[in-house]
Amino acid sequence: MLAALPKSAHPGGKKALAEIYNAEDKDHALTAAKAFAADYDAKWPKAVARITDDLDVLLAFYDYPAEHWIRLRTTNPIESTFATVRLRTRVTKGPGSRAAGVAMAFKLIESAQQRWRAVNALHLVALVRAGAHSRTATRRTTHRIRG
Repeated sequence: MLAALPKSAHPGGKKALAEIYNAEDKDHALTAAKAFAADYDAKWPKAVARITDDLDVLLAFYDYPAEHWIRLRTTNPIESTFATVRLRTRVTKGPGSRAAGVAMAFKLIESAQQRWRAVNALHLVALVRAGAHSRTATRRTTHRIRG
């Protein structure tokens, strides 16, 4: 989204995005998104379209228990997972063969997973996997799950 804004508008755009992304609940996030659209749509409609076109996907993490938001709200999970692999591949100037590359990636990811944080509220994972969504997931009220 910031790529669609001029540099002079970046600080305000970042602040507006943070208000959407770090809102207390989905209703507050939607309100912040509407405020962002009202403030920026006249001058930079492409930037607003990047947020509003996929707003339901952007805010989907609010449907799950608040304890899981820290994991779901991450901005680049795939890139962070493979950062170790990418760094080692550059140092060795390539894996040599496809089989060696797959083996190296597997071993590096297996080693990296020891440093990953554990899932918060592990007792809620089974409910989420079963398709339950949080009715009123906020940072303060987090244990109401419907089935």
